Amino acid sequence: MALLSPSANGLRKLVAICEKYAAEHYLTYNVKKSEVMIFKYSKGPAQILPINLCGTALKIVNKFKYLGHIIKDDLTDDADLERQRRSIACRSNMLVRRFFHCSKLVKITLFKAYCQSFYTCQLWYKYTKGAYNTLRVQYNNAFRGMLKLPWRCSATGMFVENRVTDFHGLLRRLKATFLSRLTHCNNDLVTEVFHAVYLLRRCN
Repeated sequence: MALLSPSANGLRKLVAICEKYAAEHYLTYNVKKSEVMIFKYSKGPAQILPINLCGTALKIVNKFKYLGHIIKDDLTDDADLERQRRSIACRSNMLVRRFFHCSKLVKITLFKAYCQSFYTCQLWYKYTKGAYNTLRVQYNNAFRGMLKLPWRCSATGMFVENRVTDFHGLLRRLKATFLSRLTHCNNDLVTEVFHAVYLLRRCN
């Protein structure tokens, strides 16, 4: 569960509601797994007075993983790109070891299934060129490793020759698909948030 508030006092009120609900329904919050993060955006405070849950001050962190996506207090996405890079490296190494003797078609199919699932990449907005390029290189090397291609071979050529979407094309496709789903979503709340963010981006 995530609580969002524009102020520390507002967050304390939300926590108090949770404490009351837990007491009425005989529930217990795990204080050790509960954390507070202050988003350092615009002119927000650098520090706040402690936020207490069940009489214990919650730990203040600068990043945390929510539903698999790493969120940082400065709203940058470099940490999540690094999470994705590590994930691709782990999965591709596993595939190379286990399916070393399989045919080329099988390896390409496995690569598409396991290495093209860029979870929450649609949310990437603020990241450095270095983090982006590091992930791109890992993606390219994963495909080279699967097909046992020379490390200096052309990335563009190997993807075109094997009819596999390259890194830039994959991100564009995933973001376009996500945008299409948001545009045609029937959920009123999702639609309102989408239009509000879209208008904000256009104004900026």
